Amino acid sequence: MAATLSSLKLLPSLPPPSHSHSHKSKFAVSFQNVDLSLHLPKLPSTIFPIIPSVSLPLSAATLPFFFETKDALAAGGEFGILEGRTFALIHPLVMSSLFVYTLWAGYLGWQWRRVRTLQDEINELKKQVKPTPVTADGTPPAELPPPSPSELKIQQLTEERKELIKGSFRDRHFNSGSILLGFGVLESVFGGLNTWFRTGKLFPGPHLFAGAGITVLWALAAALVPAMQKGNETARNLHIALNALNVALFVWQIPTGIDIVFKVFEFTKWP
Repeated sequence: MAATLSSLKLLPSLPPPSHSHSHKSKFAVSFQNVDLSLHLPKLPSTIFPIIPSVSLPLSAATLPFFFETKDALAAGGEFGILEGRTFALIHPLVMSSLFVYTLWAGYLGWQWRRVRTLQDEINELKKQVKPTPVTADGTPPAELPPPSPSELKIQQLTEERKELIKGSFRDRHFNSGSILLGFGVLESVFGGLNTWFRTGKLFPGPHLFAGAGITVLWALAAALVPAMQKGNETARNLHIALNALNVALFVWQIPTGIDIVFKVFEFTKWP
């Protein structure tokens, strides 16, 4: 501002007001007699060489913002093998394996549930069994009556439960669920990234949305485990419902996944 005001001293003197405007002459101000410069302290001379050296890099850094922006990273060979057919086929192969593993984990979980429900059935049947008759002195009779249908069922279920316990289905189901959650979330994210590596964008559609839904269902089902371990039956039923919906989405997603595999073979090359 000081430089602007000081430059006014270089302007030519204004001509004196004409006679027709003499009534305003007392308000006129001549710039010749007014020093409009501001008396500011002089800056050290060492500062001025710094200004050009700083402004040049700043100008270079801001220059790209004045031009049309493009994708910072787009497919076209920048990622090498990550854009090839080999990496593109990892996702369908892994997800196919995870689908089969999901069914296996569901089977293990169902068997563990069977262990728990069998004990409940046995307890209900025991309530229907009549007490063993005894003699007057409190000893059982010499000939016991044949076992009732309830007693036979109890024996059958007890043997079945013993065999199921030997299978360690509780621990196996927990371990398989943990593996499914870890690899499933990892591969879901990798699938989206691989598509972006190959094409530079994602394709919103049934396959992408179903995959996101499956990933969320995995997380929600795993979040119910602490409540299930405390015996919460509502959490157990919800866990089963979420995983059943997960399998349904998985099956529904298979046709769209196969279409994408065909496109991978069409638009990519080895490796």
